[in-house]
Amino acid sequence: MRVLMLTLLLHAGPPPSGTPPVSPAREGARSAAGPASAREAASVALGPVPLETRARLLRREVAQVALAQVKAPDAAWQPAQRDCAGLIRYAYRTAYRRVASERLASPLWQDARGPSDFADAETLISRSFVPLGRGADALAQLRTGDVLAFRQEHDAGPVFHLMLVVRPEDRAHAPARVVYHPGEAGARVRTGILDSLATEAPLEWRPVPANAAFLGFFRFKEWMS
Repeated sequence: MRVLMLTLLLHAGPPPSGTPPVSPAREGARSAAGPASAREAASVALGPVPLETRARLLRREVAQVALAQVKAPDAAWQPAQRDCAGLIRYAYRTAYRRVASERLASPLWQDARGPSDFADAETLISRSFVPLGRGADALAQLRTGDVLAFRQEHDAGPVFHLMLVVRPEDRAHAPARVVYHPGEAGARVRTGILDSLATEAPLEWRPVPANAAFLGFFRFKEWMS
């Protein structure tokens, strides 16, 4: 994927550091293992976590993992897996490992053959995520972990691109952000304000109904309840 020309809206972290490779199935295995706080870690360790609490913790961890990659990519995130879909796979898998590791007994994703440890951008949104819509109603219900999806047409064929939503629980004090990897080898993870993306980015990258390249907002199937 080509690097997005959104430098006025989104910023990059420091250059990535060298990391030893790990297999896709082990993506995130060596990342830091604790939840967001000692209190939450204790609650996880003491027994089963209520579904509502688990969902909140998972979203919080997805946000923390994704935003941490803006500063520098984790050593556990294999360089060959660093693209827009790879960021989502890594953030989700790491969040589950910290909060609900038993879920990782089977793969998180689906492909044409069934459960899979790997899924590219198109496969993620078509088989593991559910469309929420493309308009204001869908935008208003976005939560951390949701995804913006774009399809850009090129001579060699369509290219899909994903951006991860990070939306604070207290919406009155912080705006929703997007976090994404541009797709090029060695590129840095970037972040920016979602509202700015919708109003100031080149039209082909605006998450608005008028943009035919914008496929919509999506949510992980297991988080639809």
